[in-house]
Amino acid sequence: MLNHIKIEALDDFFKGLSNRKTKGVYFYRINGYNETVEKFIRDYYETARRTGVIIEGRIPNPDDKNLAYYNEIMGMNFQMSLGFMTSSLKKWLPRMNDYQLKTVSTSIYDCLDGLRKIGKNDNMLKNAYIKFMCWLYYKFERIVSQLGNNEVPKILYEADISNYELLLISILSNAGCDVVLLQYNGDQNYLKLDPKSERSDILQLQGMTAFPSGYNLVNVRKDIEEEYNNQRLYGSLPNFKNCTNAWIKGENILDDIRTPAAVRGSDTKLYYNCFCRINGVEDKLTYLNDLHRLYSELEQSNRKVVVVDGEIQAASMDEINAVQRQNSYQRQDQMLMELTNNIKSSSGNELQSLIRKAFLDIMLEEAKLSGMNLHKLTNQAVYQVCLLQRYIPLLFAGWQKPNIACFIHFGACKNEQEVVFLRILARLPIDVLILVPNLNEKCLLADPLLFEHNYVTSMLATKFPKASTDLQVGTSAYHAERELDELIYQDSGIYRNQQYAKADSVTLKTMYEEIKILWKEEAKYRPNFSTENGVVNIPVIFAKVSGVKDGDVDAYWNSIRELMQEDVLLITKIPYIEQNSPNPMKAFATDFYKNGRILRKKIKEHKNYPYAFLREEIQEHIFDKLQLLIEQRIVKGTFENGTEYTIIATILNLNKEFTRILQKFDFTKKNPKMVYVIQGESMISLEDTIIIAFLNLVGFDIVFFVPTGYQSIEKYFNKKTFEEHQIGEYLYDLRIPNLNSPPTKQRKSWLNSIFKRG
Repeated sequence: MLNHIKIEALDDFFKGLSNRKTKGVYFYRINGYNETVEKFIRDYYETARRTGVIIEGRIPNPDDKNLAYYNEIMGMNFQMSLGFMTSSLKKWLPRMNDYQLKTVSTSIYDCLDGLRKIGKNDNMLKNAYIKFMCWLYYKFERIVSQLGNNEVPKILYEADISNYELLLISILSNAGCDVVLLQYNGDQNYLKLDPKSERSDILQLQGMTAFPSGYNLVNVRKDIEEEYNNQRLYGSLPNFKNCTNAWIKGENILDDIRTPAAVRGSDTKLYYNCFCRINGVEDKLTYLNDLHRLYSELEQSNRKVVVVDGEIQAASMDEINAVQRQNSYQRQDQMLMELTNNIKSSSGNELQSLIRKAFLDIMLEEAKLSGMNLHKLTNQAVYQVCLLQRYIPLLFAGWQKPNIACFIHFGACKNEQEVVFLRILARLPIDVLILVPNLNEKCLLADPLLFEHNYVTSMLATKFPKASTDLQVGTSAYHAERELDELIYQDSGIYRNQQYAKADSVTLKTMYEEIKILWKEEAKYRPNFSTENGVVNIPVIFAKVSGVKDGDVDAYWNSIRELMQEDVLLITKIPYIEQNSPNPMKAFATDFYKNGRILRKKIKEHKNYPYAFLREEIQEHIFDKLQLLIEQRIVKGTFENGTEYTIIATILNLNKEFTRILQKFDFTKKNPKMVYVIQGESMISLEDTIIIAFLNLVGFDIVFFVPTGYQSIEKYFNKKTFEEHQIGEYLYDLRIPNLNSPPTKQRKSWLNSIFKRG
């Protein structure tokens, strides 16, 4: 039997019996939480898992099978004597030695004797004894065979403990076990069983608060398992680590980057790198010259330099397919371990370990983000492996410590993939510099390591001046004009001609009567118009008008005539494009689309490419909306029967009417328009549907007038993207008049003349 003793520090729990100040055991209950307690519980959990018992929740009472087996082996005899209990234990738990038999039987006897003294009868004592024996066999057998060892066995218990559970754990504690009780709900329940705290001590530390909501041993176990798996992931850690930005002066970032690696710091266990973003410019006249000089000096010093203008090129399907991986994963650690094995460096194991650690550090941070799941994390990890495989050879060819490469991102980071990649690079022997001269660009990158330097002056620049031929130095007058330009045309509601190069359409939900009103409005005056991050959101009309209002045919045709104006395409012949119409791009469509992406460069280089004469931004606008049209599967058959190739061929064969309208399309002004009048039982063709859906995405207003109310336009749409207005009765066999003529005046009845004069 061992005495209960008090700890001087939590580490006393992990001392061997012979190393304790007094030979004895610890029995403590923990009712509060802090960082010290958290670490102790994790360490104690690991020890109990190895040399003891962990009880997550209550100890289950012996069931019928347990009792039947006990009866078969031991019978149901009971004697309140130490000899009986010792001999019974020897038979029931034969692995126990004499010392263990003596201490446990003595402890059981003392416990039952205490129950007898407070009035428990023999039958109650017998029941308690059998319960204890079953618990010892089924739950604590591994503990009793370790009693008396120098490494004291541990019990870790969570829950509001019951009376008999407390008695048994006290028996084991007295026999030579350390015990920790975790009481998430406080001490009230325990003190009902042990009012004077005779069986255990309460842990009291400074700064303890209530346990966090949801804290339990299940989560502790998961955290420990995750930490263990992560250790397996990392393998051998690198011998040195990053010292990021701590060494820089920060007054002139470009000068900091110029600083040779050898003089940045003297600690051989560290590499000294920059991770900086410069927003705006100090001087418009010298900005590009300063950057060109920096690039030249870095090259002359034989540093590896990579420059990315605008956005890092997306990982290609060839790069993605080259990553060795399984189709799916069940565990995060397995996925990361396999993907990490793809990352190779020819510059030694030390660099390999650095890259591996940086990649895993950031991926494990990503795994904890809200909304992240294993599928999303896998996609992100594969993407980052692709980028690492692309840039590692460029940045680290022939690398030796303390060499520091340089990666320059010219322009704001606009997507999550870029952000994650730059964060990985910043934890390697690389200076990562993000330059955002245009203050109207929003950079998504955020990182605790990032150092920022802000200037108040903004400048439009899209290309880093690596070569002297890239320099286009503006005069003072030029920059003054640009400043005035920015002052007038930024966030003022006034827009310069062709100010924006990108646009998205937003289809308006309207009443029929509103079409006529909005039709003549410039885009900027329409509801939901906005400009954000260099992109115009164009509110557009996309509607089908079924029937004839009040059956008044003349008024109906006049309502259409009122919509006819410059840049309005009127189509009355259905279908507009026949299936067998000549199309010189049709034969090559399959070459222009691979792995879910339109091959823009290949299209532009084709001898029959029809849009080379258009403004570059309009060409890109066409490609953007063509890609979107396919991705959104607006047209039936996309990715099912090769319709995506028909879409490509059709959009690459627009006639001159469309191309001329697109060439002069200014996204903030009046948008182009199309009016379809469909009479009879004809339906628009697949090609018509493709063009209509495309023009809606481009920013056209499109209205269908269908007096019959027939399903004339729905056949090839996957979903109803347009608004339908039922305005009156259906009329048939109408003859379409000349709709480009001015609206005719309606004759008024004598009643109208009387009551509606003026």
